[in-house]
Amino acid sequence: MEVTVYQNQVERALKVLKRQLTKDGLLKELKRRRFYEKPSLKKKRKQKEAKKKRKAAMRRSNSFFRM
Repeated sequence: MEVTVYQNQVERALKVLKRQLTKDGLLKELKRRRFYEKPSLKKKRKQKEAKKKRKAAMRRSNSFFRM
């Protein structure tokens, strides 16, 4: 990942970098790996994330058919 700084605008470059990290999910991954996660909790979290993705996909497909 690379962010270029134009005309000494370091704050703006940091903002762009943070946005890219958030978009890629790296910040979320770092926070999650900060502490050990028990396998049972890991399984529950993955199921919850999958359910959230399915729900979002259903919303997108339903909005497509409404047009």
